Amino acid sequence: MHNDVLPTATSLQIVRVDQGGVNERILAREAKVDYRRVEAASLKMPACFTSAEGKRLFVRMFATLQLNAHFISVIARTRLDPEDVARVETALRERLDAVSAALDRAIDGAEALFKAHGITRVATYDTRALEIEVGVLSSSGRRYLEVLGKLDQLMPLLQTLEIHEVITTREVDKQRALVKRQVRGVATAARNFASGLRRRMNAPEVEIEGQGDLVEEATPDGASAQAGEDVAITALPPAAPVDEADVSVEGENGETAAPRIATV
Repeated sequence: MHNDVLPTATSLQIVRVDQGGVNERILAREAKVDYRRVEAASLKMPACFTSAEGKRLFVRMFATLQLNAHFISVIARTRLDPEDVARVETALRERLDAVSAALDRAIDGAEALFKAHGITRVATYDTRALEIEVGVLSSSGRRYLEVLGKLDQLMPLLQTLEIHEVITTREVDKQRALVKRQVRGVATAARNFASGLRRRMNAPEVEIEGQGDLVEEATPDGASAQAGEDVAITALPPAAPVDEADVSVEGENGETAAPRIATV
């Protein structure tokens, strides 16, 4: 065989790696979101997700948070008492801040274990990163994008600790399931807040006036109790407690059913 056609060390590829097909499949399953009735300006921000969990939660939940937060802050304010709407905005912001702080603690705990065990390298993904420009409509959308970024940062840290047998696979599964549930819970809370305000907007005027300043009308069922549970991400190890069912509720490739997206 002529030397020109002989394979070289650089031309041989021992394993086949993703060339973008994974991201295409994830984006193909994205719930189609209608922004045509959103007249607000958006700040274009770059976003990059490397973990499977970060990619899927961004695709499935970010638009849910964005559109429902827009409904709360813009549309509901035109029909309801601004003070009532402000209280709902505060409740959503507090939930975002609580989950963000919990993720910070989890990341700090993982990094402390890295230092204690002399681990200097973090596991990386062979699939291509999902790089996208995001139109952010509000401070809530910006905060949620930051939360998703922190989740994406935590996932390879957990994987690295599992590889080095610092924590067990069971602990990683529990921690991963809890974090994902809490990040999903923020978008779900925004949807439920918006639904509560929408019900008040559709109620007779006399009934609306009688409701006064009760933010509970717009609060999702059990949200107050759940909020305390949701921020219980602890430093690693051990993983924070989570129902066994939450570890296995994901489908193949960690996918969940696409949520309902609010239209405005």
